[in-house]
Amino acid sequence: MKNQITSNILMIRPVNFNFNEETASNNYYQKVIEDLTPKKAQEQALKEFDVFVEKLKSHGINIIVIEDTPEPYTPDSVFPNNWISFHEDGLVGLYPMFAVSRRGERRPDILNQLASDFEVFDIIDFTEFEVSSQYLEGTGSMILDRPNKIVYAALSERTHAPVLEEFCEKFDYTPISFTANQTVEGNRVPIYHTNVMMCVAEDFAIICAESLDNETEKERIFNSLIKTDKEIIEITEEQVNRFAGNMLQVHNKEGDKFLIMSTSAYQSLEVDQIKKIEKYCPIIHSSLDTIEACGGGSARCMMAEVFLQPKQII
Repeated sequence: MKNQITSNILMIRPVNFNFNEETASNNYYQKVIEDLTPKKAQEQALKEFDVFVEKLKSHGINIIVIEDTPEPYTPDSVFPNNWISFHEDGLVGLYPMFAVSRRGERRPDILNQLASDFEVFDIIDFTEFEVSSQYLEGTGSMILDRPNKIVYAALSERTHAPVLEEFCEKFDYTPISFTANQTVEGNRVPIYHTNVMMCVAEDFAIICAESLDNETEKERIFNSLIKTDKEIIEITEEQVNRFAGNMLQVHNKEGDKFLIMSTSAYQSLEVDQIKKIEKYCPIIHSSLDTIEACGGGSARCMMAEVFLQPKQII
């Protein structure tokens, strides 16, 4: 059976982090911080990134840090999970992204570096869908239940059904697609990424039921989670706005499990929610305030899980 969690995490250390107006057109979690210059945004984001990485490493989690490059200009490079995914059978997925400014994040040298340490057998490239303005932004768009080969995906301007279907065909997954909404200025609008409102761990799932306006879709999701033996831990839309859905379960080299999130997400949780999570694993949280506000993403978005098999040293 395939593993749901890993101890190998790819993270990209930013050099040009900043508010991206192009992505803000449908990422309503991005905020303009008054008097925050691009230079200051980068400085603060870099400090948050480094503290976060050191905290994860101190718990024995293997973090593969790759430096971003000044060119091309990629203000969102700190979120690599949107352009690449790695799988136990040696497959790698490359994904079509909504924002033109983000497509330069797909760096062959990063893949080459990983391929020197891990077994890569094939690269499945979905980026041709960008020509027809159809997108699937990796494990931002998709929540993968890897052992059960189920993918949960909230359809949006960043997540289109034809690309999802192609992914499921190539990787042999069953899709459960739906619409997840948030309230913006009194209107219900699609949430841009599934991983903002949902997290699937080994034995539990965190989900914002308030964002599921379609009762039939909600029932299908909950039935699937129950059938796959996940304890369902519900969060509110207000907690989603604090990135409480943007979490990732990992394990360290000794096999100890942790749920990773931002400090903002952790502080939004109720005591009973924390107790339910900590039945399964401790929580690690770190302050990501600048990255969350300017980038509209949080801890989970910053981590691309590497499920590839390490190469044998001869």
